[in-house]
Amino acid sequence: MLLLNQRPEHNQPLVAADAEALGIAGAERAEHYLKARDNHAETPLHGLPALAGELGIAALHVKDEGQRLGLGSFKALGGAYAVIRLVLEEAGKWLGRTVDIGEINDAKVREIASSMIFVCATDGNHGRSVAQGAGLVGARSVIFVHAGVSRERVAAIARLGAEIGLVEGGYDHAVREVARVGAERGWKIVSNTSWPGYERVPGLVMQGYTVIVREALRQMAEPPTHVFLQAGVGGFAAAIAGHMAILLGERRPKAVVVEPRRSACVYASAEAGRPATIAHQQSTVMAMLECAEPSLVAWRVLARVGDAFMTVEEEDAVAVMKRLARPLGNDPAIVSGESGGAGLAGLIRAAADKHMQSALDLDSHSRVLVINSEGATDPGRYAELVGAAPNRLLMQFA
Repeated sequence: MLLLNQRPEHNQPLVAADAEALGIAGAERAEHYLKARDNHAETPLHGLPALAGELGIAALHVKDEGQRLGLGSFKALGGAYAVIRLVLEEAGKWLGRTVDIGEINDAKVREIASSMIFVCATDGNHGRSVAQGAGLVGARSVIFVHAGVSRERVAAIARLGAEIGLVEGGYDHAVREVARVGAERGWKIVSNTSWPGYERVPGLVMQGYTVIVREALRQMAEPPTHVFLQAGVGGFAAAIAGHMAILLGERRPKAVVVEPRRSACVYASAEAGRPATIAHQQSTVMAMLECAEPSLVAWRVLARVGDAFMTVEEEDAVAVMKRLARPLGNDPAIVSGESGGAGLAGLIRAAADKHMQSALDLDSHSRVLVINSEGATDPGRYAELVGAAPNRLLMQFA
């Protein structure tokens, strides 16, 4: 399914708060913080000319977040960044001055951080980022997970020193429980989704994601004409599309938001013209994208800079995992988790449909960017779906 954005807000400027969060100054600060981290390295941008030829487009690039900061997901840029920002802001209040990232290991700053507890809900990756950020600054973290989060992903969060809270229901139930418990206990909520009265911190999380855009544009010879962006609550898609709109203006790429058909709350919002909550259906293999309600901030951005909304099927996601693992021609092998290749799944589906091609102006002149948002964050599940262990595949094609 494909739905073009016909909202009156479409192509209008971002509201002031969102323009500030996703603007150039904020993105520069996010990069400044990132470069201060010991294990920082730009993630690679891969050209896939063989697959581009098959799809009938001029160029296809994949920004691979599968090794980002040791967490295997773009989420490493968001939650940890927000935690560090909040700690330094708290230290600034105590010390009566601005505290920069270079002071993160100072004894007084760590003493202040040790009194702070950060909490979030997660499908797996955001919780790892918040836990990692808390560990970097010497704070505590409590991560709420629901029954659908795999044991391997829960164990990965716990290994970062987080306390685990178990919640009945799905991700959205966990979000509500975090809001309740955090407010009751005075813990710092670091959510990647937003709700009325809670927008600044999700904006900081999204600000961390803008680093992906800045790296990708430096790595490309010319900007893309299209970008296909997977969405859960929509924060990732909004951050990428929003920052590109600010940086590139009228030259911004056409932004297509891609979701699992079984969990398409942003698509439903585009249909309704307002943030919509969808009923829970059968779980999707794209577990990191299984969300029933969009982030209010993300929807506000995507209503303006999201050009189209589409859904993909379960088999589309698995087919992309396999295709990236065993590439065509001289294209590089890429390990992509269940949700990581959803944007590419959207491109492949669109390229095979003449109506979608025409609606999106997708043709032999198109230069498309997609982002592999996660690697094999659950190696066992990856091997089950692809038929090979992720480390073995990379060694085979190295």
